[in-house]
Amino acid sequence: MSDRLTVLKTYKLYVGGKFPRSESGRVYEVTDAKGKWLANAPLASRKDARDAVVAARKAFGGWSGATAYNRGQVLYRIAEMLEGRRDQFVREVADAEGLSKSKAAAVVDAAIDRWVWYAGWTDKIGQVVGGANPVAGPYFNLSAPEPTGVVAVLAPRESSFLGLVSVLAPVIATGNTAVVVASETAPLPALSLGEVLATSDVPGGVVNILTGKTAEIAAPLAAHQDVNAIDLTGADADLARDLEIAAADNLKRVLRPQPVDAAAGTEAGADADWTADPGTRRLTAFLETKTVWHPTGSLGASGSAY
Repeated sequence: MSDRLTVLKTYKLYVGGKFPRSESGRVYEVTDAKGKWLANAPLASRKDARDAVVAARKAFGGWSGATAYNRGQVLYRIAEMLEGRRDQFVREVADAEGLSKSKAAAVVDAAIDRWVWYAGWTDKIGQVVGGANPVAGPYFNLSAPEPTGVVAVLAPRESSFLGLVSVLAPVIATGNTAVVVASETAPLPALSLGEVLATSDVPGGVVNILTGKTAEIAAPLAAHQDVNAIDLTGADADLARDLEIAAADNLKRVLRPQPVDAAAGTEAGADADWTADPGTRRLTAFLETKTVWHPTGSLGASGSAY
């Protein structure tokens, strides 16, 4: 029988590539599916939310300006680092979601594979949603996707890791920066993901992770004038309605929880099957389209042009 003391872990927020305590100094108890205490997590405040937006905006220029190929390399590096810490995440997901070890392992493997999936899409999505447009005139008309900007992401409540990855990865794959509000009841996998991101070549501020009361943190993000879009996946119907009203003030893009099965009435934020093929919907949700016109010019009476 060991006589050493257990080293209890102190979790912190992940903002601007660093690990600050909540500005308020508050924490809250996190328990497993059976009510057993696991850890204290930081209870983020409105000030923490504003600080996260400042960090995300500062990082946006460099991240959006990086080549799509480079962003793919960074996302693949995240998958590599997660693979190395697989056992830790299996344990944390099992505790958070009340899963058996084998089921938790399947969830973690799917999350790692999801990073690889989106890493492969970074330099291909432009070919899917962009291209040359036929126009009535002597012009080259080219459309290309560009990132929207700073995106607030309310992570799913029940799927603490695979759901989190599924809503975060497409946001940063397309060149946006993110302020993530982790699952209120199961935040530990998200906080551990922050530790992975910090050592995975992701520039500081590209991803910022906040934990605490979803409604308390989401309200200032939805109303923030420097947040360009918000994903409401982790909000219930009443909160989503209030946040959408607040988001309208500066015409934010809003991704609403979408019905997964019309017959069953399940929604993406609640009982979604996050193991399903994600497709490209979330990749295109936070993209703008820039269209450039350029005269072709005429090369003489023959009517030929270049």
